[in-house]
Amino acid sequence: MNLTDFFTDYTLRTITLGTAILGAICGMLGSFAVLRKQSLLGDAISHAALPGIALAFLITGIKDTNVMLIGALVSGLIGTFWIKGIVKRTRLKSDTALGLILSLFFGFGMLLLTFIQKMPNANQAGLDKYLFGQAATLVEEDVWIMAMVTGTSLLVLLLFWKELKLLLFDADYTKTLGFNTRFLDVLITTFIVLAIVLGLQTVGVVLMSAMLLAPAAAARQWTNSLGVMITLASVFGALSGVFGTAISASQNNLSTGPVIVLVAAFFVVVSFIFSPGRGLLFREIRFRKNRRELHLKKTLTFMYHIAKTHENVSHPHAIRILNNFQGFTRKTLTQLEEQQFIQLRGNQWAMTEKGYREAASMFNQIGKEND
Repeated sequence: MNLTDFFTDYTLRTITLGTAILGAICGMLGSFAVLRKQSLLGDAISHAALPGIALAFLITGIKDTNVMLIGALVSGLIGTFWIKGIVKRTRLKSDTALGLILSLFFGFGMLLLTFIQKMPNANQAGLDKYLFGQAATLVEEDVWIMAMVTGTSLLVLLLFWKELKLLLFDADYTKTLGFNTRFLDVLITTFIVLAIVLGLQTVGVVLMSAMLLAPAAAARQWTNSLGVMITLASVFGALSGVFGTAISASQNNLSTGPVIVLVAAFFVVVSFIFSPGRGLLFREIRFRKNRRELHLKKTLTFMYHIAKTHENVSHPHAIRILNNFQGFTRKTLTQLEEQQFIQLRGNQWAMTEKGYREAASMFNQIGKEND
């Protein structure tokens, strides 16, 4: 496979554009699901869409992608609002409601698929592709639909940006300002369902929740700004689609959907390790730096208690006098000397005026905090 194939090969170009757009819309809307602590909602909706696909085929008798996706949309919306209804009208928590609807709808969907597979009708073949996705079935019409839904989602976000941002972080305050929180909640939930339904053909029911959440989870590691997070999540999602398609096309017998999800997971792992603010690597670096600084301060404070007993604070002392204090090392003493807090002369140390003032300041600050 060459780079030019992405521009000259119709099938590869269509799949790449489709997966890139899908990744972008999933990252955009998945950010709201992650920040609203509704991460499992994507899993429940994708599984709830399965019986809609099967029923759409049973009712129409034809295997038309648009018809089945409409069925998936209706089924997904019903499942979503059932979840919200259960949480609102019963004492069950959201995770219990999500688990109930997910298992109920998915079980019903699998039952319908089993029934369809035993029908004496050749049209039923291939319905199982919605379980794990089959990106190769994407056509130009599907890409245009994805692009229109993505554009509409972006337009809605821009129009209701202030309201959705308020709803996201403080629903009660949003309600006191006079905004219709129920409408806003239904609006963003509907677009999340739309994004999931669009991805069923490419990624499938089983993996769709990962596609919705992975780009948003990766983006969350890099920023505290909602706008930046949505932008980054869209970029991560689009790149996951492009790279996943490229890797899948370069090797035989590699399914595109799972590869895209693995690439998205790679972005999550990289973000969890290398992001400056929350990354594990930089957190460990900060921890080690803070521990070194703590050792320095503890050692300097201990020296201060010794030095202040002498009229001359620069009076030399043997290093072995520090043996009863476990916070110091030879490296610590060298660092204190580099900062001109102490002077080392062979096996002796002496506190400088600068070091004495610094230690006195720290000691007084600790005393105030204890008071």
